[in-house]
Amino acid sequence: MNSNDRSIVGLVMVAHGLVHTYELSIPIFMTVWLAEFGVSEAVLGGLVGTGYFLFGVGALPGGVFVDRFGARRLIAGCLAGMGGAFVLLGVAPGVWTVAGALVLWGAAASVYHPAGLSLISTGVQQRGRGLAWHGIAGNVGIAGGPLVTALLLLAFDWSVVAWMLAVPALGGTVLALRASFDERAAVRADSPETPSPSGPRIFWQRTATLFTVGFAVVFAAAALSGLYYRGVLTFLPDLLTPLVTIDLPIDVEAGRYVYAGLLMVGIGGQYVGGRLTEWGRPERGLAGAFGGLAVVALLFLPVSEMGTAGLLGASVVLGFVLFVIQPLYQATVAEYSPADARGLSYGYTYLAVFGVGALGAVLAGTLLQYAGPVLLFGVLAVIAGGGGGLSAWLALHRPSGGRTAEAS
Repeated sequence: MNSNDRSIVGLVMVAHGLVHTYELSIPIFMTVWLAEFGVSEAVLGGLVGTGYFLFGVGALPGGVFVDRFGARRLIAGCLAGMGGAFVLLGVAPGVWTVAGALVLWGAAASVYHPAGLSLISTGVQQRGRGLAWHGIAGNVGIAGGPLVTALLLLAFDWSVVAWMLAVPALGGTVLALRASFDERAAVRADSPETPSPSGPRIFWQRTATLFTVGFAVVFAAAALSGLYYRGVLTFLPDLLTPLVTIDLPIDVEAGRYVYAGLLMVGIGGQYVGGRLTEWGRPERGLAGAFGGLAVVALLFLPVSEMGTAGLLGASVVLGFVLFVIQPLYQATVAEYSPADARGLSYGYTYLAVFGVGALGAVLAGTLLQYAGPVLLFGVLAVIAGGGGGLSAWLALHRPSGGRTAEAS
């Protein structure tokens, strides 16, 4: 990589890792908030789900802002907003202030993915390598964020931990503002220098063109993936703790550490999922991954109740399959969207996964409050089964928009 590539990749790695660090530290904090604020799972799930919803729904306007203001400014604003949100979280006197801080975090974090991916695509000459390092950094945040949060909570009050977590984002803001690079270094010399037509009418025209039958099915499958992802992860640390039977040398919420370990396994799942996209049609792999998630949902609680060994084994499988699916739906999106609408297609994908998927937190909280974990995991199995059915339909029917969209 040249110096411009390294500057860009260094910035997006920091930002991507922090986005997912904060995203998955929130369920660790929830184990404290449930006890401290005396709220129900249904109420807390709804409040947290609002922040997660904004994390997804903001991706579409985020893409518009990137085109208008540039990726660097958006990434700097994202980092500053996330850091400010965790500062506010640290002074929160009650659950409603916590909810406000999470709303701020979700709005700020939502612009990252369109900004970061746009910056890599236009500024990095070795784009594939840049995307690889970008993904690795995200996985480190996914796995490391909850672990660091859980370890800090051993020594500090949760509000102090929130302040400590804010520091890297504020430092990253300075890095984004001071870094020197050319955002368009990878754009071919004969590419148009003027921005493409914009405005509400153009946006809706491009949306109508994008949403073939095939892409609509992919969008629905991505939304189901997001519902499962958020539904299973939001309250998982709290669910895991009573299932851990091993005696620990210190008094801790043991589920936090099983949860962090589960997410570490997801790094391997991401790698395997990425390799699977190279070996055949991604729809088939996506259908198989959804089927695996359905089986995991049905067996997770029975196996976990067999003891610590069963719990650890079930958690390893859940962590692996939960993340193996992500590269598969990302590759499927590329198969069912035209090249000139790829950015818009991923904007809608993140809207589905993180926006619609945020309802999974509300669903999980409500089911846990009024029915219990058995029904929650049963509903998650149905959601995964629906995603598997849609993916299998794609593999069998290859509707208009599939694969030939690459040439359009």
